[in-house]
Amino acid sequence: MKHPVDVHVGKRVRHRRWMVGMTQQQLAEKVGIKFQQIQKYETGMNRVSASRLWDIAEALTVPVSYFFDGMDGAKVLSEGAATEASGLPDDILADKEALELIRSYYAIPENQRRRLFELARVLSDAAA
Repeated sequence: MKHPVDVHVGKRVRHRRWMVGMTQQQLAEKVGIKFQQIQKYETGMNRVSASRLWDIAEALTVPVSYFFDGMDGAKVLSEGAATEASGLPDDILADKEALELIRSYYAIPENQRRRLFELARVLSDAAA
C-alpha cells in the first residue's frame, strides 16, 4: 500500500520535472537510473531513498525540502478534504493542462501577464 508521504514526494518530483520541461528519461539519465524507476517514484509505488532524493533535487535544481512543501499531518490523514472545501482538485498541478497554462502564463511579459491576471480574476468573479 502506498504511503501518503511517498505519494506527495512523488507528485512534487513530477511537478518540478514538468515545470522545468524535463522528461522522465532525461531525469533518469541525470540521476543515473532507468526511467521506469522515475515512474515508480512519481506514483509513490517506490519510496525514494534520501541519497536518491538528494540526486533528484540536484538534477531539478531545488532544495530537498521542496519535495515536502505543502505537506502537513492533517493533509496526510485526510486526503481530499481540500477538494471538498474549495471545489478545486486536491492536486491541481497533477493536471497537465494546468501546468501548461502556468508555463504559458510565465512566458508572457510581466506587464501583459498582470493584465491577464486581472482579466482572469474579473471573469472568475463574474462566474461565481
